[in-house]
Amino acid sequence: MALFRITRRSPLPAAETWRRMTDWERHAGPVPFTAIRVTGASAGAATGFTARTALGPVGFDDPMEVTYWQPPLGDRPGLCRLEKRGTVVTGWAEIEVRPRPEGSVVQWREDLRVAALPRVADTLVAWCARVFFRRVLRRLLDDDA
Repeated sequence: MALFRITRRSPLPAAETWRRMTDWERHAGPVPFTAIRVTGASAGAATGFTARTALGPVGFDDPMEVTYWQPPLGDRPGLCRLEKRGTVVTGWAEIEVRPRPEGSVVQWREDLRVAALPRVADTLVAWCARVFFRRVLRRLLDDDA
């Protein structure tokens, strides 16, 4: 599995950072060629959603389920855990939002596996994912919404 971690500070309060980071449809904006469909409740544990990445008729689904949900409250950090349930991409992701006096800090941890790639490619996959998800975090936190 390709394990990576990204940390980003934000001037936004923890509640707003959490809202942006767990608004699943919003993740499609910074991710090219991707649409997100939420199934069931839009927030909380047991929420399911699928990220469909495609260019024309060629693509794949990345189904995920929220398995842990604890929004930030007061000084307590929030934590959301996602399990990837697909055949192409598997693994898990965790989004932690910690309050700070001057805003908040997000830590995105993910361990992913791409089915078609050998394990020797994990280092490259982690590097690419880190670069890609830094962009996603920046767009989610910096865009007005």
